[in-house]
Amino acid sequence: MHRVLTPPAGYHLAGSVAKLAMGRHDPCARFVGDTFWYASRTPDGPASLALHRDGTDLVATGHGPGAGWLLDRTPAIAGLHDDLTGFAELAAAHPVVAELARVHRGVRLPATGQIFPRLLRAILEQKVTGKEAYRAYAATVRHFGEFAPGPVERLYLPPEAEAVAAAPYWVFHPFGVEQRRADTLRRGAAEAARLQRCETSAEATKRLTSIPGIGPWTAAEVVRTVYGDADAVSVGDYHIPNTVAWALAGEARADDARMLELLAPFMGHRGRVCVLLESAGIMAPRFGPRMPIRSFAQF
Repeated sequence: MHRVLTPPAGYHLAGSVAKLAMGRHDPCARFVGDTFWYASRTPDGPASLALHRDGTDLVATGHGPGAGWLLDRTPAIAGLHDDLTGFAELAAAHPVVAELARVHRGVRLPATGQIFPRLLRAILEQKVTGKEAYRAYAATVRHFGEFAPGPVERLYLPPEAEAVAAAPYWVFHPFGVEQRRADTLRRGAAEAARLQRCETSAEATKRLTSIPGIGPWTAAEVVRTVYGDADAVSVGDYHIPNTVAWALAGEARADDARMLELLAPFMGHRGRVCVLLESAGIMAPRFGPRMPIRSFAQF
């Protein structure tokens, strides 16, 4: 099944769908050559979606029983429903943001509409290094998942929430997941159906943060990708306040309050500014040793 879309001028596929994958080797979403593959469980069954550029067009190909469901939602998944209304005017107020908006004008925010796959990842990313988070995420997907339809080898479907909710803590221990995150993940999985019924980012944020172990950071990471919420800021992040302060004020260190103060002029698009800073590879100077990679899986 195919669908051909015409994205806006300058649209950047890789920059727009990057947030749908956890690095280059995400078991559920990744580029193979110049094609982005995205696996999903849909109400109609398992499916995979392939996105690639053909000249000015964006070509979408679906595989599996849920292919039609995914193809219907391809514009949102690819970020083509992202609303940039008013952002150019806001960006013009700061030279760095104005330049980011110009150079990365092709980056759009995707909206998958599916909460649990992104929640799974966000919980496993809580308060650990990127390598630790990826290791836990990939192992969890492979343990609970199954291969997605389509021609790509070892492309996995995200785990079913019901299976994760029913698993005891010790299942996650070999993946390097301590009991705190494992219990949070199981609670989130148990609420997945209720969360999926949320119609807006605000409603989802409220319900997410009512679950013990899920705070503003996790909720923002979820709703920015699931609903395409351009204003969602990941409060509580280890790096983002420093990055924002360095880029916008030349300050090497900042707390959440200072970050939000600097982002206030971009209300409605504060999360978009953070995404653009990341797209540009902007980082604050680092001082001292990096956080060590830890693992207790063998204990």
